[in-house]
Amino acid sequence: MANNTFATHEASARLIVFAAIAVILIFWERRAAAHTARISPGHRWSANFGMGIIDTLILRLIFPAGAVGAAMLAARQQMGIFNHLSVTGSEAIAASLVLLDLSIYLQHRLFHVLPWLWLVHRVHHADPEVDVSTALRFHPLESLLSMLLKAGVVICFGMPPLGVLAFEIVLNAAAMFNHANASLPSRLERCVRFVLVTQDMHRIHHSTHMTEANRNFGFCVSWWDWLFGSYCAPDRSSLQSSIGLPDAPAAPEHLRLFWLLSMPFRR
Repeated sequence: MANNTFATHEASARLIVFAAIAVILIFWERRAAAHTARISPGHRWSANFGMGIIDTLILRLIFPAGAVGAAMLAARQQMGIFNHLSVTGSEAIAASLVLLDLSIYLQHRLFHVLPWLWLVHRVHHADPEVDVSTALRFHPLESLLSMLLKAGVVICFGMPPLGVLAFEIVLNAAAMFNHANASLPSRLERCVRFVLVTQDMHRIHHSTHMTEANRNFGFCVSWWDWLFGSYCAPDRSSLQSSIGLPDAPAAPEHLRLFWLLSMPFRR
């Protein structure tokens, strides 16, 4: 009964937190935009938010309970490492947050290294601007592969449902935060960047220059980029560089939802 109640309220909790954070960040963008938009948000948001809605519907259809459901399955069946070690609930939750964030970092790097995965991931990089809506712009295939990875990691370690839910909420919030078209004050940004991925840090990853786009893969904490040698320090004097794909940074079709859905299959 407890698991059923948890599963029932999981989606509602995520939606409420997502909506609240999205509204706050969009308001921040409107009040203190870091970069002047060259393209009307309305032209981009229809594709980006549309992609997010499609992703959510497909994931809910194929994985009704998502990664949290995988955690509940692991708990019922006593599967995974944590279920066979003497760890407290809080220790398992903390370890789950760290391990899942590391998994997403490694996944992100893999999507840049393997050509067939890059064909899918380039849909995200095709956005000619970066703002809160870019955090939703992932092809459904990428979302499905990411869910399979998360579910596998969750079951392998036997992560607690509460820890997985917390990570999903944190991941969504962090992605919207570091894609926002805004910037923290310089001194504060340098301090925050030692722990979290900031807007200045992540904007480099969306550069049309692939030497920059293949840096700063983290979504939440910046530790992994430091640890694995993919960190690139942001310089605000050079953050006005072009955003998007190197071969077509401002292609009009990159603003069309149905074209983007077919993009990985186009030559």
